[in-house]
Amino acid sequence: MSRQHTKPILVSADGETSSPLVQLTYGPSPESVSEAWIQELVHRHPSCLPIEEVDSVFANPVSICCELNTPAGPIDNFLVTPSGLPVLVECKLWRNPEGRREVVGQILDYAKELALWTSSDLQREVARRVGGEGNPILRLLREAGHEIDEVAFNDALTANLRRGRFLLLIVGDGIREGTEAIAGYLQSHLGLHFSMGLVEMPIFTLPDQSRLVAPRILARTSIISRNVVSLPDGFALQEESAEETSEDRQVSELSNERQQFWSEFLTGLRLDDPEQPIPKPSKQGYLAFMLPAPSGSSWITVWREVATGEVGLTLGWSRGYLGEDAGQALVGEWETLQPQLGGDATLAEIRDRLTITERYKAGDLADPSVRGRAFAWLRERVNEWINVLRPEVRSLVAELVGDPN
Repeated sequence: MSRQHTKPILVSADGETSSPLVQLTYGPSPESVSEAWIQELVHRHPSCLPIEEVDSVFANPVSICCELNTPAGPIDNFLVTPSGLPVLVECKLWRNPEGRREVVGQILDYAKELALWTSSDLQREVARRVGGEGNPILRLLREAGHEIDEVAFNDALTANLRRGRFLLLIVGDGIREGTEAIAGYLQSHLGLHFSMGLVEMPIFTLPDQSRLVAPRILARTSIISRNVVSLPDGFALQEESAEETSEDRQVSELSNERQQFWSEFLTGLRLDDPEQPIPKPSKQGYLAFMLPAPSGSSWITVWREVATGEVGLTLGWSRGYLGEDAGQALVGEWETLQPQLGGDATLAEIRDRLTITERYKAGDLADPSVRGRAFAWLRERVNEWINVLRPEVRSLVAELVGDPN
């Protein structure tokens, strides 16, 4: 039997009288609620979204803008958490099954496009919407009362965009037959690894003409595969523009060169730990090997610096998560940990945090022989770092959450 929701009843303070509230309909008439009105409601009052019930990792996001432009079309509402996790909201009327499938496909297209962006791309598009100088995303987060480390936030935001670590919310006007099957359809047919929620937003008129919003979740899917969050293979494809500028070609060539570099590195990589997830070849100057901390909050960054001819490794984590607690604990145990890691691993302050890092100056990475030496060193050190740090992080996280497993 499908779920039914009756209208709420308003009872007077003295308990003498009661009356059912009138629910507003969705549509174009003056007494109706429009998609634009819902969009504005979400922007001004993001707490109306039952985010914690969908995926608590995305709790308390800050509204950034409406109608954020992407190649797939404008996103109705864009929000972001202080930890750099994006929230995308699409406000639609549930008119028919075709319309429902359309809006699901639409928000997935937005996710596909954002997965190709960096924090700089996002900052640029947000600035076009809200104006102002500097980084408008950071400004809005700070205006909301959050203390944000700019470098750490931008790194986390870029990493979450690249991994497809989003919360996708579709807000509609009411339950229709078949709506609750959408999440199951997504899971069984697309293998998605981000969180999605379908939210009904009934609105009632109170006697003083103010409005009561009673959001409820129709369906949700929080499909996070172990500690790696990624979009399906098909979502990693980037469509070529018909017109390509010289600057576009340079950026494309650099991205392809980076991807080729990491592909060569990963081809010869052999790890002792069979459970360690292997990242895909990146179009960035680094790779992230995820460690077993909740919400993908701890990782080993494997990087290169072409200008200096260096490659290296650095322990990273997301602020405000268990990964940060584990990382700081490892730093605190450095005297015991250093002999296990060996090599030239050391503690260093990087971007306002004390962490573990190691580097190797190889030389000109375009030279095949130098590149080979760099790969050999990096593969050996990645394997050793994973052998030592992966069980340490797992153990520390288990202690922090009180889980003996």
